[in-house]
Amino acid sequence: MKQVQLNMRPQDIVILLKILALGDKEWFHHTLAEDVGISQSEISQSLNRSMNAGLIDGSRKKVMRMALLEFLQYGIRYVFPQQPGAVVRGVPTAHSAPPLNETIQSSENYVWPSGAGQSRGQAIAPLYPSVLEAIKKDKKLYELLALVDAMRVGRAREKELAKKELEKRLLNGK
Repeated sequence: MKQVQLNMRPQDIVILLKILALGDKEWFHHTLAEDVGISQSEISQSLNRSMNAGLIDGSRKKVMRMALLEFLQYGIRYVFPQQPGAVVRGVPTAHSAPPLNETIQSSENYVWPSGAGQSRGQAIAPLYPSVLEAIKKDKKLYELLALVDAMRVGRAREKELAKKELEKRLLNGK
């Protein structure tokens, strides 16, 4: 008998954030798969893992916003840790990307490595490889993922600002 993987994976966070970024728009497995560049079967498995973790309801349609917020605030940096790497060209993330870059001025930039990127900074691996394609079509998703990266790699001030911004967006739908 095949054992089911119940542990969260990085793409699960990407999928949950995409569902939140869609707001009230109706979505299906195939549209979600297309939007985030993950297969339909992986979307289904991901939603099952998220349901098992209490991050999405039994219908696998409604994200449990408070539970996800708690996980992002207190668990993401332990479950999916990241250390900034070499300076490369890429797409800004964490405090180097919107919305935090409007508040935080820093000489240390963080980027997701990409030859198509216009910025230089220390490399941060995205939660999932397809993130770079998914954010091209969705500004809200990009900002949510950048905030999550600030929780993963930021200093105390960046984490506190990211926490407040995530609260606003997840709990108030802003």
